Amino acid sequence: MRTGHLLLVTLWISGAAWADTPPPSPPVPQTLEEALAQRERAAAMSDEAERRYEFEQNECYGKFLVSDCLVAAKKRRTASLIEARKLDQPARDFEREARRHEVEAEDAQRAADRVRREAEEAESAKLYRAEQVAKTAERERKLADKARKAEQGRANAAAEQAKRQAKLERRARKDAERAAEKAAREGRKETPVPVN
Repeated sequence: MRTGHLLLVTLWISGAAWADTPPPSPPVPQTLEEALAQRERAAAMSDEAERRYEFEQNECYGKFLVSDCLVAAKKRRTASLIEARKLDQPARDFEREARRHEVEAEDAQRAADRVRREAEEAESAKLYRAEQVAKTAERERKLADKARKAEQGRANAAAEQAKRQAKLERRARKDAERAAEKAAREGRKETPVPVN
């Protein structure tokens, strides 16, 4: 029994000395990998605290002062879980801050992309309008050329028709003159000459 008391006194003294010195603050991660590793260590500490608590609970049921043993085991479990949370918290804060920065960077990139895209669209619209103006001008020029060529064709056709008509008229006059000459020659041949 003396050994148990001696052990309790030793634990109480070391616990009192430990309570006077503040526990070291958990490290603050500098990268997402460090934060992930720190969170994994905290989860492992929590899992270990739960396993140890379950084991200690089972051990307590074999002792004389079951309630005191269970309370002590629960206190140790709570202390371990608090330490695990203290280790986990800076890592969670770092991850949250990193995600916030990532979201801000994505938002900034989207805004820059939107400005660039709007500028490209404006330039594209300007080029499209210029193209359409050029196509319209070319279409109008071709239509004007077509109309001019059609007018010139009509004028040429009218001039050609007038030439043909004049040629036909000349031929008809010549034919009429020849017919008249022929008739006049034939008329002389048929006219009897008076005999005296």
